[in-house]
Amino acid sequence: MNILIADDEPHMLNIIKAYFDREGFRTYIAADGEAALNVFYSEAIDLAVLDWMMPKVSGIDVCREMKQRSGAKVLLLTAKGEAEDELKALQSGADDYVRKPFDPRILMLRAKKLLQVEDGVRLGNLTVDMQGYKIYKDGTDIQATNKEFLLLKTFIEHKGRILTRQTLLDQVWGFDYFGDDRTVDTHIRRLREKIGEHFIKTHRGVGYSLEVPKETMEDDE
Repeated sequence: MNILIADDEPHMLNIIKAYFDREGFRTYIAADGEAALNVFYSEAIDLAVLDWMMPKVSGIDVCREMKQRSGAKVLLLTAKGEAEDELKALQSGADDYVRKPFDPRILMLRAKKLLQVEDGVRLGNLTVDMQGYKIYKDGTDIQATNKEFLLLKTFIEHKGRILTRQTLLDQVWGFDYFGDDRTVDTHIRRLREKIGEHFIKTHRGVGYSLEVPKETMEDDE
């Protein structure tokens, strides 16, 4: 998933980036609000972590612009501690609000909650261990390859969206992959053989999506 981190304090920016990088997110950084908006306009951002007080464009204004144009989640950071400040942040469209100073581990938990990314996810008769890179079917490890697991993980992280071959290539194989995009089809066919045909739907001429009845998808406590 794509994370935008914007803060005019280099030390804070680097700390937050390191935590998201370690968890496997794709991160983009910006040192002011204008740069943050430029990243937002050019990339498909899933979550933005924005400092309230930034040069050029404030975090509040960046938040408003993002919310008007996309469904990206926004988590605002600020040293402001009054109830009125928190109210203003939430009224701007922010999904969450964290006061500085904070423990980065708490920030990560709040971010994952917004993104609905948990360590374990159940999909019908499947259990997906998001940290252990394992997929269990009816309690049995299906021995998925790394690419097969990353494909399913990507579908889970973008549930409800149709993903093109190019998007899947970028997310799973990386932006520097220059091979045949049909490798996506091959890996999805093999993944379907292991987890069941009905979990991944083909949208001809467009891409693929995760297809699981809503009531069967829940976080594994």
